[in-house]
Amino acid sequence: MDLKALIGQFFDEKGQITLPPHLTLAGLSEHVYQGELQAGIPDRPVMRQWLFDEDRDGKPRDLTRSEVNTRIKVVAARLQQVGTIGDRVAILAGNSPEYLFGFLGALYAGMLPIPLYDPNEPGHADHLKAVFGDANPTIVLTNNPSAAAVREYFAEIPARERPRIISIDSLPDSLAQSWQNPMETEAGRAMAAAATQAPLDQPAFLQYTSGSTRTPAGVVLSNRSILTNVLQIFVGAQIQVPPRVTSWLPLHHDMGIILAAFVTILGLNFEMMTPRDFVQQPKRWVRQLSRQPMDEHLAGTYAVVPNFALELAARYGAPEEGEEFDFSNVLGIIIGSEPVTESALDAFWQTFGEGYGLRREALRPSYGLAEASLIVSTPQRGERPLISHFDRSDLEAGKATIVDRSEDTVAFASNGQTVPAQYLTIVDPETRAEIADGLIGEVWVYGDNMATGYLGRDEETAATFRNQLGERLESGTRIPGAPDDNKWMATGDLGTIVDDQLYITGRLKDLIIIAGRNHYPQDIEGTVQAASEHVRPDSVAAFSVEGDNTEELVILVERADGSDAADDAAATEAIRSAVTKSHGVTPAEIVWKAGHEINRTSSGKIARRVAKKHYEA
Repeated sequence: MDLKALIGQFFDEKGQITLPPHLTLAGLSEHVYQGELQAGIPDRPVMRQWLFDEDRDGKPRDLTRSEVNTRIKVVAARLQQVGTIGDRVAILAGNSPEYLFGFLGALYAGMLPIPLYDPNEPGHADHLKAVFGDANPTIVLTNNPSAAAVREYFAEIPARERPRIISIDSLPDSLAQSWQNPMETEAGRAMAAAATQAPLDQPAFLQYTSGSTRTPAGVVLSNRSILTNVLQIFVGAQIQVPPRVTSWLPLHHDMGIILAAFVTILGLNFEMMTPRDFVQQPKRWVRQLSRQPMDEHLAGTYAVVPNFALELAARYGAPEEGEEFDFSNVLGIIIGSEPVTESALDAFWQTFGEGYGLRREALRPSYGLAEASLIVSTPQRGERPLISHFDRSDLEAGKATIVDRSEDTVAFASNGQTVPAQYLTIVDPETRAEIADGLIGEVWVYGDNMATGYLGRDEETAATFRNQLGERLESGTRIPGAPDDNKWMATGDLGTIVDDQLYITGRLKDLIIIAGRNHYPQDIEGTVQAASEHVRPDSVAAFSVEGDNTEELVILVERADGSDAADDAAATEAIRSAVTKSHGVTPAEIVWKAGHEINRTSSGKIARRVAKKHYEA
């Protein structure tokens, strides 16, 4: 398969993305697979699952291209037996090939998959209940390891109200022969006749938000939005083809499922493990990165990770004496999902850089969100990863001034430039007018990669996805030629552009304003982290609450593993002093918690607003 030619056919001479109106994710998947068969490409291994239950070094489970395609059609055929085109299908399982068979099988059946997680995972019961109440899926797909927990979860619901539960690994391969293209079924033809949208613009799947800022909302992603963003990523991240991809990202997360689904759709070399396998022993992922590709014709290795993975890998996955690693095959590590920190980048580079073949420019801090499908910006120049230091007092005044590093600066990683075929600019959130470089405002984006909205939430959809840009800059506008309509997406993220580099400075609703000065919670949290070894890494939440006369700062802190609560008082004073000195604001309260007690999202990030609600309650 000539992947470069396949991708190139969707770009016109002006670099704009043009997609056929009949194209769907399932249609592209089957087109690529059938093309390989007709070209006489021999069956080849494409998917490897690493299993660590019985072997601490990992036992590989390999699947070929035809085996993967068969299992996808097995799921699709079973879904067609028990449901109809357009049904919603929840996936409740842990990372595994079966998860991907379920996700893509639902697409092949013309149904709407909802990627969720294994009910065995603690702490997500309320989120799961909210999602099921919102989406009302009629079918649940799971696998044998998760089946008992799934059935127990629904046990208290009357039988007639329960969704049908299907364990994917229990389905025989022979089912694949009965799969039908859903558009060729009677229900499919009826739907096509009544449809007001081309297949390209119809919903592909529902991606639920993690619930850090609101009750979980279903982001409706269309075939167009997903296909557009994947093409943007291939070009923007300068992916060399054919790539090898290794991942432990949770498949219920947008970053994990879109990455894994497209690797599978295109038949690329993919290796996976579970998030738990990585967290328990980060060196497992490090070894995967270092391992040379199984196929010598592959261009190189890529991975996508959140920031905390760099810290964990550097701390617990560092090479031991006599241990050999070779990262010369690693072409790109895209870092997203949460703010990228200078300390994490430095720790990872110092551990695996010089001497082990890892090129520093392989590290790509990137910015994205589910509402834009996945990635919005990524570095597309040689100077990466780029860390800049900003004057703290100017930041508090809404300006971004790059200066030499000192105690009075804040470090931000550049997220590069907007991906191709998308408009991006910075606006004043009050006036909605485009503002100049070096000023801090809300990041707005425009493109076919935007989601179509939130399921059943018209007001939220309008507020996020249906915005009209105000006055544009008279000279130096970043968006020449952008349409003048109401299809701008307001991200809710604060940022600035300096020297054509995008820096994300915080969340608009998380901004702490005390005595008229702006404070970014992640900046304060970084100061807390550095103030005492008593603080557990990446386990701080800073927010403001209403005081008697003004807003007051509250900081929740988890104790470092193995530390003694008797040392809280000394650490409190160290934190109070550091925050007061660095930020000019004295915390009203510092609250200590045990490990994992601060509220987190389903992807493991600190959920400040949820933590604040619980604190106020």
